[in-house]
Amino acid sequence: MSDYIHKKHNVSVLLYHIVSSVKYRNSVLSEEIDQALCDICFDISDRYEIDFIEIGAESDHIHFLVQSVPSYSPTKIVRTIKSLTAREIFRRFPSVKQLLWGGEFWSKGYFIATVGSHGDEAMIREYVKNQNTGKNYKPFHQEVLEF
Repeated sequence: MSDYIHKKHNVSVLLYHIVSSVKYRNSVLSEEIDQALCDICFDISDRYEIDFIEIGAESDHIHFLVQSVPSYSPTKIVRTIKSLTAREIFRRFPSVKQLLWGGEFWSKGYFIATVGSHGDEAMIREYVKNQNTGKNYKPFHQEVLEF
């Protein structure tokens, strides 16, 4: 379960769901590599303000649920995770580098989405609307996003 992160001038709970696939969608992930990835992620947590709430893997891609601080952009979080895990996996498992033709571990792309810990968009919208229950409430902006 995520916790509030208290800093000197802010309090936050920022959660991200990140999915990254192995280069060429090769099925190189095994139980041994999955365990090594977990260990590497815990090392990343110790060095950076990136907490891994959950990590799940299939044979060719990994799901990360991470929590971080506002000073880290989503791009910085992904770049940190992908670069450090790739370097360490190649160091620990040289055979994986051979399976990927000596190149990169992760594909260039990734998926990232914010994860709400306190409700969905409709619930937050109602919360903001009900902050001032008097007749003076005036919405400044309302938009329904459609994709």
